Amino acid sequence: MSGLEEFLTPQITGLAVAVLVMLAVGGIIYSLFQPALSGTKRRDQRMQAVAARPQSEKQRKAMRDVDRRKRSIQDQLKEFEERQRAKQHKQQKVSLKVRMEQAGLEWEMKHFVIFSIISGLIFFVLGLILGGNLMIALAFTFAGSFGFPRWYVGNKRKRRFNAFLDELPNGVDIIVRGVKAGLPLGDCIKVVAREAREPVATEFRKITETQVMGISLGEAVARLPDRVPVAEANFFAIVVAIQQKAGGGLAEALGNLSRVLRGRKAMKRKIKALSAEAKSSAAIIGAMPFGVGGIMFFIAPDYIMTLFTTTTGNIIIAGCLFWMFIGIMVMRQMINFDF
Repeated sequence: MSGLEEFLTPQITGLAVAVLVMLAVGGIIYSLFQPALSGTKRRDQRMQAVAARPQSEKQRKAMRDVDRRKRSIQDQLKEFEERQRAKQHKQQKVSLKVRMEQAGLEWEMKHFVIFSIISGLIFFVLGLILGGNLMIALAFTFAGSFGFPRWYVGNKRKRRFNAFLDELPNGVDIIVRGVKAGLPLGDCIKVVAREAREPVATEFRKITETQVMGISLGEAVARLPDRVPVAEANFFAIVVAIQQKAGGGLAEALGNLSRVLRGRKAMKRKIKALSAEAKSSAAIIGAMPFGVGGIMFFIAPDYIMTLFTTTTGNIIIAGCLFWMFIGIMVMRQMINFDF
């Protein structure tokens, strides 16, 4: 049996090698000629030939209309980009009267002056009560006359913009539902002016009032970003203007805009939540020197008053305030997200 095994082993090995070689050669031949045998190559050639055929006049006209519309939309986007740059340059030099209008204050300059005078007098009295020194009272008066009124207008303006951003997606949804129901865009804007919350209702009411004066709907909506200089209002004006000039599905475009606006609002809230810890840390670290100084003033007044009564102490206070200001600006830049 051993002799028979020694005789059969080389033959089995050779047969196995031959079978493997045949399978390898067959696989190579199949991979090379399979497209031709299965008709795939002929199918691809036929599809290329069909694609290369001259198109009918109707197809060529449709392609030309699509290209013309694309070029029109591109031209509109370029125009809006140039207009947006001009608006941003203009918004950097907003006058006080315009800022009061954007804040929703129906004030004239005389009202602002009266408010500044009253605020200065109140701060003067507070300075005398708290400091007991005429120089401190004058410093309080300067801050109350020139700083606090402008801060008040800026704060009112910011709060109004935030309220506008919170309500704008709901107003856009009202327009989308109205357009899907078959109402014209102008009537949908009137519905928003009646049903939406402030300040969206007021701004859309101004759009309808501007139309009454003979201005087109596209131009009336284009003035919205001037009164409310936020990116979301500019998005709405761009969508409406492109639809007015280039056509297209307004309901679908405004529906997409509504989703974008809600996504931006959610992103802002997420950013605010993520940066809350850093803001709290900055506030605690910034308040610690003043808290420790106040405690030392009650515990050891002679020790802490050295900083205020000597030249070296005044220099130390000035240096500390300077470096605290630098640190606050650096931390503010780190947590001030813009998107």
